Amino acid sequence: MATSKNNSALPGPNDIYREVLPNGITILTRSNFNSPSVVISGYFGAGALLDSDEKLGLADFVTSALMRGTKKRTFDKIYNDLEAVGASLGFSSGVHRSGFSGRSLAEDLPLLLGLLSEALIEPSFPKVEMEKLRAQIMTGLAIRAQDTSDMASMLFDEILFKGHPYGRPEDGHPETIKRITRADLVKFHREYYGPRELVIVIVGAVKPEEAVRQVKRALGGWQVKGQREAPEMPPLKLLKQTVSKSHRIAGKSQSDVVIGTNGPRRKDSEFMPALIGNNILGQFGMMGRIGEVVREKSGLAYYAGSSLNAGIGPGSWEVSAGVNPQNVKKASGLIISELKRFVDEGVTADELADTQANFIGRLPLSLESNGGVANALLNIERHNLGLDYYRRYEGLVREVTREDILNTARKFIDTDKLAIAVAGP
Repeated sequence: MATSKNNSALPGPNDIYREVLPNGITILTRSNFNSPSVVISGYFGAGALLDSDEKLGLADFVTSALMRGTKKRTFDKIYNDLEAVGASLGFSSGVHRSGFSGRSLAEDLPLLLGLLSEALIEPSFPKVEMEKLRAQIMTGLAIRAQDTSDMASMLFDEILFKGHPYGRPEDGHPETIKRITRADLVKFHREYYGPRELVIVIVGAVKPEEAVRQVKRALGGWQVKGQREAPEMPPLKLLKQTVSKSHRIAGKSQSDVVIGTNGPRRKDSEFMPALIGNNILGQFGMMGRIGEVVREKSGLAYYAGSSLNAGIGPGSWEVSAGVNPQNVKKASGLIISELKRFVDEGVTADELADTQANFIGRLPLSLESNGGVANALLNIERHNLGLDYYRRYEGLVREVTREDILNTARKFIDTDKLAIAVAGP
């Protein structure tokens, strides 16, 4: 397989440095002296999988609270220290893991890592700040309840992942957030936060050995005895027939529809054929075939496209559309017939060639910034893809055939067994 000339410019084993510290922290770093800044990014194993149904949203609450005060700095001091040097740092939560990202000038990397260390190791969860945060979360949930897109998506997950942790919203419900106490935040942090499973990526104007030295200084001494692990995920029960549900939100002028099924996991062999197939189905150009039929030709949707969500566990393959409430039935019918055509006929040689060229051309553009490279290195580590993944990427894309896409579509998409969720007036 001939590789393109710029392949060596992509991250690879010769310019990604990886080291695991004695306490379990994994560091990946790549230098880039073309800009004076550095980006830090990473994740750790305290996700929503650990939440009980009664206190759903606890993991998310804890990550939102980390920057609200530490044993050394108040909320105001943290943000004043960051703003004084034009730096940023923030946390986010997911199902399996929670994450962080930040950026600063290379000379301010010690400050950034110092703040990261304080937030992870010694957050103080100040009472007043926790109540302010609770009020913000409740406001966010009230806004979510009025958003047709969010509610359709949530309903879709409930149908597709019934009885599975993936069927629950990570940010919880108003009643579960009300139940969470400060003691719950402290206990969750004590039990689940620790260096094991912590991955940190540093990209930018710093040499690998210097980046590692600074991480060691900030986090190398962190030890947690008995850091708890996430429970095993229960097996997923697949749909035996089409299940359709709707959620009413009064006074809305738009309905959102989500129609789909299960998809591959990120590490499954069908992932790349599904990704390329999905691009043709509902992303490429004006939202692919779905957009062409439902939006352009029929004028039935404000937007229409498809997405493939593939991670550690079972994924989803879904089509979403925003439509006039009177057109829900018609638009849904068109989407299902497009899915049927996709499964019956597959993709054309031209569609495949165009998408492959698009994927290969897009990759270097996504890696032009330090943030793009940091995301790429996290992707490699999270899914164990190998340090040479981006050097092999072009070959992986080019070797996908029309038959691979057809077989993958037929394996996952059965138009008699779909989850259909609608939210609107």
